Amino acid sequence: AFLKFHHFRKMILNQQQRLKMGRFARFSALSVLCLLNAHHGQVSAQQQRMTSRGSNTEDSDLSAGKLRSLGEEASMERRFDDAIDFINRAILIEPENALNHYRLFLVHKRMKRLEDALADLTTALEIDKSNSSYRKERAKLLVSLAQCNLAVEDYRILSENNTNVNQKDETDAKICAQEIENASHAFQINDHEQVIFSINSVLQYTDHASDLLFMRAKSSFELGDFYTTVSDTAKILKQHNTHLDAYQLRGDAYFHLGEFDAAVNHYRLGLKYDPEHKGCKKGHKTLKSITKKAKKGDDALAQGNHEEAIKYWSQAVHEAEDISAFTHPTQKKMVNSFGAMGKHDLAIRLAQNLLAEEETIEHYFVLGDAQLAADKFDESIKTYRVVFDKANDQEQKQKAQERVAKAETALKQSKTKNYYKILGISRTATQKEIKKAYRELALEWHPDKNANNKEEAERMFMDINEANEVLSNDELRGKYDRGEDVFQNQGGQGQQNPFMHHQQFFHGGGGQHMHFRFN
Repeated sequence: AFLKFHHFRKMILNQQQRLKMGRFARFSALSVLCLLNAHHGQVSAQQQRMTSRGSNTEDSDLSAGKLRSLGEEASMERRFDDAIDFINRAILIEPENALNHYRLFLVHKRMKRLEDALADLTTALEIDKSNSSYRKERAKLLVSLAQCNLAVEDYRILSENNTNVNQKDETDAKICAQEIENASHAFQINDHEQVIFSINSVLQYTDHASDLLFMRAKSSFELGDFYTTVSDTAKILKQHNTHLDAYQLRGDAYFHLGEFDAAVNHYRLGLKYDPEHKGCKKGHKTLKSITKKAKKGDDALAQGNHEEAIKYWSQAVHEAEDISAFTHPTQKKMVNSFGAMGKHDLAIRLAQNLLAEEETIEHYFVLGDAQLAADKFDESIKTYRVVFDKANDQEQKQKAQERVAKAETALKQSKTKNYYKILGISRTATQKEIKKAYRELALEWHPDKNANNKEEAERMFMDINEANEVLSNDELRGKYDRGEDVFQNQGGQGQQNPFMHHQQFFHGGGGQHMHFRFN
């Protein structure tokens, strides 16, 4: 019984030593008892599998050759766990037989567990150092794992032993080793373009190079190619799902792409494996702070509080630093809010900064719109015409033409009566903003409240009501914005003022009761 227990215990410990970091297990007292119970009449899992195949042979009666045969059969049927079990038992019987380790190599290779396969083949070579077939196979495997310098050494030994080798394979190994050395040196001196060039050359020979992929992902990130970083780190995490630096780097790439949900998810996955990982911890904290401030700004805007919105957006932009995928859209909102507050100089200056940081068609439109809101019509027309010249597609050109027409109409209107200016609002004002401005101005300029300046008050009150009548009506506002006649016979001789009834209140009998309407 003791010998049987020792046999199984040694087999399991041998398997445990082959497992990678994070998969080590301890042989507990409970495990010992289970093995002893199995010896005292219970059928083990291995015996059950053999029974299902109709075998009545005791485990102890199977030779190493028979176990290898059963392992090969199980591997062909893709019963890899059984195959590994059989071959490990053969190794226990014949630990110095290189063929046993080679057969285990074949199973791991078929399972695409190449690191394990390399360990098996190395053991076989340690036992049978003169086996040129094993060494050739290991050289190829080393290249596929991007350990090309070791592959070159194997080819050197084969050449010294006068073994025929495939010259292309040997040349590929040498090129691969040289490019890896070039990439490593370039990475140390921050020559990221050379890093990417060299690693791309190496990847012609291998697709199992996590360290090199991480190096390329890092260099791509430094060069602003965040999509390649996302792609490479995905391959790394597929092979090594506990690669914490890959989680951080992928989160950082998503962060710079403005995909905040994906960034937070990757930071959290990294923190799941190591709650104190500095990179993931810092990225997660920073991102949560930025999104919180941005949301406060959006909430303030929804309540019509532009000043409060700009305050929170500014804080978020400052914290986000060079994350242009976030800062640029947020600064566009700030331009609009500055314009809505009448701070047109600040709006134009911010729009110009945006354009200086990134010259895009969209940013030209932002600047042109800010200039138009500031009644700088000539400047806005010039900006929109630049857009038309730079635009690559017809949709952008059409949009630029429409903006030019709008600015030209506004220029024409500025020489007569400007309803937006009368109410002190921007051309993009919402109905809520129009109503608010009208209420405040109507109360301020009501003739009853301006007894000492009644004539001017009556004129202003009429203009305020006229502006409200037009801008609060979508159809009339549309005509006005397009430069069309808003009222019948407008512009003709003897036209009737549609707001003459307001004058009747001012000059009619008594005149002591003033009436006006809030929509």
